[in-house]
Amino acid sequence: MSAVRSLRKLSRAAVNGSAPRGRLPDALEHVAQAHRVHHPGARLDPLRRAYVLAESSHRGQMRKSGEPYITHPLAVTLILAQLGAETTTLTASLLHDTVEDTDVTLEQVRAEFGAEVAYLVDGVTKLEKVDYGAAAEPETFRKMLVATGSDVRVMSIKLADRLHNMRTLGVMRPEKQVRIAKVTRDVLIPLAERLGVQALKTELEDMVFAILHPQEHARTQEVMRAHADGPDPLGEAADLVRAVLREARVNAEVHIRPRHALSVHRAGIKRGALGPCDFGRLLVLVAEDADCYAVLGELHTCFNPVIAEFKDFIAVPKFNLYQSLHTAFADARGRVVEVLVRTHRMHRVAEAGVIALGDPHRQAAPAEDAAPEGERSDPTRPGWLSRLLEWQNDAPDPDTFWAHLRDDLAQDREITVFCTDSGSVAASGTLHLPAGATCVDAAYARHGAGAHSCIGARVDGRLTTLGTVLRDGDVLELLMAPEGTSGPSPEWLSHVRTPAARIAIRRWLDAHPEGSPAPEPGSGRAGAQRAWAPPAPAPAGDSTAVAVGLPGHTVRLARCCTPVPPDPVTGFAVRGAAVTAHREGCAAVARMTAAGRRPVSVSWEPDAGGCRVTLLAEAFGRPRLLADLTETIAVQGAEVISADVEPPREQRVRHRYTLRLPDAATLPALMRAMRGVPGVYDVVRATRPVT
Repeated sequence: MSAVRSLRKLSRAAVNGSAPRGRLPDALEHVAQAHRVHHPGARLDPLRRAYVLAESSHRGQMRKSGEPYITHPLAVTLILAQLGAETTTLTASLLHDTVEDTDVTLEQVRAEFGAEVAYLVDGVTKLEKVDYGAAAEPETFRKMLVATGSDVRVMSIKLADRLHNMRTLGVMRPEKQVRIAKVTRDVLIPLAERLGVQALKTELEDMVFAILHPQEHARTQEVMRAHADGPDPLGEAADLVRAVLREARVNAEVHIRPRHALSVHRAGIKRGALGPCDFGRLLVLVAEDADCYAVLGELHTCFNPVIAEFKDFIAVPKFNLYQSLHTAFADARGRVVEVLVRTHRMHRVAEAGVIALGDPHRQAAPAEDAAPEGERSDPTRPGWLSRLLEWQNDAPDPDTFWAHLRDDLAQDREITVFCTDSGSVAASGTLHLPAGATCVDAAYARHGAGAHSCIGARVDGRLTTLGTVLRDGDVLELLMAPEGTSGPSPEWLSHVRTPAARIAIRRWLDAHPEGSPAPEPGSGRAGAQRAWAPPAPAPAGDSTAVAVGLPGHTVRLARCCTPVPPDPVTGFAVRGAAVTAHREGCAAVARMTAAGRRPVSVSWEPDAGGCRVTLLAEAFGRPRLLADLTETIAVQGAEVISADVEPPREQRVRHRYTLRLPDAATLPALMRAMRGVPGVYDVVRATRPVT
């Protein structure tokens, strides 16, 4: 039955009035029939009582279409009943506009129908414009989303409510149609997708497509009509698949699933000219999960599979509960046929999403309302909803909330990242993030405002920048500075994808307009800055070496590798009766040996005093990094002869120190201490490139 004919029958039944006490009103018969399909033993008395209250309270009210107002809650309830909603949801749906538009109070609903129904009705009740002005719409959505966090059925009712309003939108002024269609496109359709309610999503998409892009919609409809006038090659493909599965003794139903208008339009954009099989897909329904893979095996054995089109959403479900196998094959004429394979249970969840899962709070549900075995019993807190509820609290005003909500909902895929902190004893954890999220997003998802102290990251064991985009399954290690010693830079805003991170960073930057604590050179927020002292000649107290093979020659320590005791060293004679000593691993040794230069044996004097060494510190830029490093060097008893800070690159900075140590034996301890400075991830003996 079409939506228009159904609405007219509901309207006639509503005009005829309520039924005698105890009998089901005629207007509810369609709802009851749809409800019994999914819940044969459901109690209908709550629906009868809810209808009586709704009909009497809305009596005399008319919709802009000219229909009695009661037809709206009836139509919304019928939509939900057809999708398999349980009795409590349908009861609340019948009453969903009473508190907003009539004299019925929330306390009255709670007293007559219980706390659950009252919660659902309150969740979808709009805030008054007289109280909130222009903020009424975003704040209403904020209120509904918070309520959805405790009971997902709130959003189920809202989606069905929007679907019926969109079906009757033609009576509105064009400019109002466009405004409502844009909100539906930006907020309601993404919510329907995330909650897995595909049946509502596709119809909403087509109606929004028609309003916002009427010319493209008209062209698409014409293309679809032209295709429908001829024979459908998918019918032939379906017969072939049925024969193959019948011969393999796989019990399956094979259906042709036409694409809706927006899907056809998108396929045309993606593929250019549409092929004869691009107007629909085959849907294969089976009883068990194992049967899905049996069907896949037969299809890939008996036809030419298009491997690039294969996706396994059974082993790895989508974040909105969706499960199916996707594949495609080429028939004998080379026509590509797309196929969806799923169980009947998966199909019900794919169409109705969370609505098919029933009451999320019921632990021991009656048989008619119980979720099928193996399904998720608590759909109220998927990862995306938990993230949304966390950041919405920090949105400072309705406009910020509204803008970030649209951005958040535009992320239509989710990834899972295994996250830990460097040097932390805290347990590792799994983060669910939107696709495109970066290390910065992960830090704020794990630590909230504590992520201000994040100074770097490793992904799968390799150092990377904080702006690195994460992939599904990445192992992330966050490098954290002591709290209060570091803070986010404005550049972080260009790296983030999640509202939670963006709001927290902006809040910190607004509170620290001067950039406090002040960044030291090379902090990641500074430009190219240097601290430099010209190298001084080595004093007599430094470690000395003697040339065993050339007595009387002065030995100089090569600046390219700055050897210190007990480094193995070798020398090469230079002008002026001198020998230059290099560490044996120095690149200059290999170069001069290859050039035919004869090495000279060099040894350290046993009573050598202090030594001079050049160290290279690799670090993530942060405020006070230079000060912390020089303080650590001083504590270890070393003297800084010169220091050079290179300009930061991708938030990483390199410090070069030439130091005088009182004893070469203290060098390992000094290097360990420098590596312990927050943000420093490596300290090595410096060598200069050989030219």
